[in-house]
Amino acid sequence: MIEFDRVSRTYGDKLAVADLSLLIPAGEIFALLGPNGAGKTTSIKMMVGLLHPSSGQVRICGHDVVRKPREAIGRLGFVPDEPYLYEKLSGREILSFVADMHGLDRRESAERIAREVRNFQLESFLDDRTETYSHGMKQRLAFAAALLHDPAALVIDEPMVGLDPRTVRLVKDLLRKKAAGGMIVFISTHSLPMAEELADRIGVLDRGRMKFLGTLDQLREQLAQEQTSLEELYLRLTEANETANCDVVPQQSQSVPADSSATAASGR
Repeated sequence: MIEFDRVSRTYGDKLAVADLSLLIPAGEIFALLGPNGAGKTTSIKMMVGLLHPSSGQVRICGHDVVRKPREAIGRLGFVPDEPYLYEKLSGREILSFVADMHGLDRRESAERIAREVRNFQLESFLDDRTETYSHGMKQRLAFAAALLHDPAALVIDEPMVGLDPRTVRLVKDLLRKKAAGGMIVFISTHSLPMAEELADRIGVLDRGRMKFLGTLDQLREQLAQEQTSLEELYLRLTEANETANCDVVPQQSQSVPADSSATAASGR
């Protein structure tokens, strides 16, 4: 599981993430929403080891990201919003390099590269230098690289940026399949319809604080609305926060609800 335990992060005098507690069990698709500057990117960077928390702990499968980075980060796959690739290498060479970094032997490397090439339909450009790739092609290669080592959790920042509709459908189906097999899928996105379609639970982060944590139905109940879109609910939540300059959701919703232990135990 992924766990944030009372995590805060500051940049000088600025508080970017404030006392964040969050538990994501195996097999869950979790979508983190929030306006620009809400703290989403900082939270992801702490999760994947690019930043250290100012206080609190981030744990991946029980391993503290700061104290045991190799054990923790080795269980993650990460797809950033802007894939940075070695442009003079081909897609195949990059996948081989990633497989080597994860310690896969030659047979495992060949099998898993072939698997991800099929999954993301990379055959037609796999042996071209990545400097010739479109953004969508780079994104598909980044997904393939992130999944080569069969991680316990996949962390994705804006997963559908630059993808054509056919590839978007392919990725959505694959994420559902991975979650059904027990993988955690953590998505940070501005795409509210995608979060509504895919996520088992939703977190709304605003100015570093978790304003809501739960299912879409729970969000509707929290805001006393029925049969409306996530977009309308999200805008109402964040607009209310801006107007009142206070949390709309009661304090206890900043952490995992009391009944979440049952969810974590069941894996869904």
